[in-house]
Amino acid sequence: MKILAVGDIIGENGLRKAKEVLPQIKEKENIDFIIMNGENSAEGMGITRKLYEQMIEMGVDVVTLGNHTWAKKEIFTFIDTEKKLIRPANYPEGVPGKGYVITEKNGKKIAVINLIGRTEMNILTENPFIIGKKIINSLKKEVDIIIVDFHAEASAEKIAMGYYLDGEANIVFGTHTHVQTADEQILEKGTAYITDIGMTGPKKSVIGMDVDVSIKRFVTTLPERYKIATGKCVFSGCIFEINDDTCRITNIKRVKM
Repeated sequence: MKILAVGDIIGENGLRKAKEVLPQIKEKENIDFIIMNGENSAEGMGITRKLYEQMIEMGVDVVTLGNHTWAKKEIFTFIDTEKKLIRPANYPEGVPGKGYVITEKNGKKIAVINLIGRTEMNILTENPFIIGKKIINSLKKEVDIIIVDFHAEASAEKIAMGYYLDGEANIVFGTHTHVQTADEQILEKGTAYITDIGMTGPKKSVIGMDVDVSIKRFVTTLPERYKIATGKCVFSGCIFEINDDTCRITNIKRVKM
């Protein structure tokens, strides 16, 4: 089985790029299962029902979110009903939505868990390490494959999570920073790990945002409103190959197109 994780979708141009690339990569790489981070798909912050439905129509199996989960108020009208949409599991207890989903593909039960970091995120959340381990312990007897999208700012926090869940989850990949890292690896106990899978959005940009506006903010410190960059887009993600008999990771490969 091959699982593709697609990096943060930046705006509708990023979504169009994904729509263009996915058929090619699915055919070339024989992709069986797709996870897409959609928390920046609606004008750079949040997600709408229309955009979520477009992702599902592309063949995406699970859509994950992050710190911009609640950016579009429309989210409250569908987050509780859509089975393939998850938000960070370590948000405070009682908030709408769910933090993980179990789905079946190719005869395998696959659990996808969404977690959010606490370092430099400025969001009140529960401890992702404790919550993540608790969820995994509750699921590992009923599923074949466990995947974690850790939406976090600090590389150190992501790396620590990779080692913390080594041997517990099959795959731990990072999102949020929008810059693809070159540290993909299979850890000692068999977990596939990469600090960040990158973004799918404007290539000439500052993590998806307009270059001039971004520079002005840094130079003047004035609260200039961010806007999404235009122009050609890049598609980023990572492919994880799993042995069908043992469910162990056999290969991990970055994708950038």
